[in-house]
Amino acid sequence: MLRKVKVEEAIGLALAHDVTKVVPGVSKGPGFRRGHVIRQEDIPELLKLGKEHVYVLELREGELHEEEAARRISQAIGGRGIEFTEPSEGRVNLKAQVFGLLKVNKDLLRRINSIGDIVVSTLHNLTVCQPGTTVAGTRIIPLIIDETIIKRVEELCQQNGRVVEVLPFRRRKVGAIITGNEVFKGRIEDGFGPIIRRKVKQLGSVLEHKVIVPDDAEVIARAMKELICKGVEVVIICGGLSVDPDDVTVEGVRGAGARIISYGAPVLPGSMFLYAVYQGVPILGAPACVLYNPTTILDLILPRVLAGDQVSREDIIDLGHGGLCLGCRRCSFPVCPFGK
Repeated sequence: MLRKVKVEEAIGLALAHDVTKVVPGVSKGPGFRRGHVIRQEDIPELLKLGKEHVYVLELREGELHEEEAARRISQAIGGRGIEFTEPSEGRVNLKAQVFGLLKVNKDLLRRINSIGDIVVSTLHNLTVCQPGTTVAGTRIIPLIIDETIIKRVEELCQQNGRVVEVLPFRRRKVGAIITGNEVFKGRIEDGFGPIIRRKVKQLGSVLEHKVIVPDDAEVIARAMKELICKGVEVVIICGGLSVDPDDVTVEGVRGAGARIISYGAPVLPGSMFLYAVYQGVPILGAPACVLYNPTTILDLILPRVLAGDQVSREDIIDLGHGGLCLGCRRCSFPVCPFGK
């Protein structure tokens, strides 16, 4: 239990919790740490911090202090690619250990936050993270909590997996197929290649091969198979995805024997996107919007593919909520609503 004591009478007693000090516009952090033994000279500072009373700790059996509770919650909810900070002001942060993609079990997160007196807060699911990025934070509301509540969190995670994990980006070999008679015959330069190369490189992979083919379904199918035979792990086919009579990319992918997961997506820009799988290799059809929009559906799906995450038709359907790009004059993606 906690015992409330006037600060003037607390000399020689240990604080049960961190005491926060805020310097407006400058800093916020612990002015006094949990366990600090209060001295006579601490009294004026505590009073300045608005603390006329402090708590001293007297735990009963089956009770946990906020710091121990936060430690246990963080260990329960954190999975692969996650490291933990030490408690500060009752809070533990969970950070990415690797450059990768954050996965959040949203249903489990909701169940844990529904228990009461438990706080778990995360970044958006599918956020690209650098090592050291804070991806989640946890604490309890009271200073002391019944251990059975923490055990409930631990049981939920044992039964349903972890709330957060970071899938590392793998260095994958990517192949690009640029379609279009106008490019193949040299009438215009290829604009897709440099864009695909840059986007792939930003996620830690490499564009190993690029081929330019005409608007011919059989040639597209053959090029796709040849790239895979060369060891390409992801194929991006650029263009030829609209309803124009010369656009035959979908026909070529289907003719090669690939399984079409989705043709068309509720995302703007990117509605003509194609996602398929051939012999376990993801096939991404990048529509023409990739040429002129800085951010499209490709920026939502490519990170998942390069992190080895499985993409289903339902996942693509769900992109409709938040799938409308605002088309800002100065793009700030991913710090924006697109794809959230």
